[in-house]
Amino acid sequence: MIRFTTLLCILLATLVSCGNDEQKTQRETVVEEQKMTKIIPFKLVNQYPHSTEAFTEGLEYVDGHIYESTGQYGTSYLAKYELETGKLLKKHELEDDYFGEGMTVMGDRIYMLTYKAKKCFVFDKNTFNLIKTYPLETKEGWGFTNDGTHLIYSDGTTYIYFLDPTTFKRIRKIEVRDSYGPVININELEYINGYIYANRYTTNLIIKIDPKTGEVVGQANLNSLRRQAGLPPTEYEDVMNGIAYDKENNRIFVTGKFWPKIFEIKLDN
Repeated sequence: MIRFTTLLCILLATLVSCGNDEQKTQRETVVEEQKMTKIIPFKLVNQYPHSTEAFTEGLEYVDGHIYESTGQYGTSYLAKYELETGKLLKKHELEDDYFGEGMTVMGDRIYMLTYKAKKCFVFDKNTFNLIKTYPLETKEGWGFTNDGTHLIYSDGTTYIYFLDPTTFKRIRKIEVRDSYGPVININELEYINGYIYANRYTTNLIIKIDPKTGEVVGQANLNSLRRQAGLPPTEYEDVMNGIAYDKENNRIFVTGKFWPKIFEIKLDN
């Protein structure tokens, strides 16, 4: 009887243990599924010159030229130059008490954010003359892009805001989230084929965001980009920042603060 009871206990313990192991495996599988964000591979396609004095905040490719906004007090400016040669074509320097941020070109206007001044400057695309200044509702301005209808900007929080380009009134906002929860430090933005691509500040990550829901649907890790290009690792300030899209030729360009190159890369475009 004692042996039978002992065997019965061992059998029951084994069944319970198996059941627990099965439940544990199921829980782990669920957790793994929740953690998985689609990985977007990248390929280095080409390299172009970039000013090592540019503390890049915004980058766009329009009508065959690069438009760029830079930051830091006393050295912030808006520029237009040739992609292939880096030749400067036009430049507008901000006053010393403004820290420039993201920029986007929409129609015949260029919109440029400021970091903490709570202002957005609007310039004539052809002359670079200041047309208007809009107040910014949020405490800070970071990345800027547009979808052809709305201006779209980030402020370093988990939110991205959609504005009317004529009135500058907020239309809506989305909270950016991945499988772990809210995503912060969303920096430079670019609208590509119906999605928002964004740098994450202080990282070499580019995240792909659904503009309807805020869901992060993909992520590209460009940690090896500079090494592939034969450049040394970056210092703390020299982070990746700047995404531009050539819609006509389906090309993506990226750069960073003080980087000597603009890189054409292939993602999932």
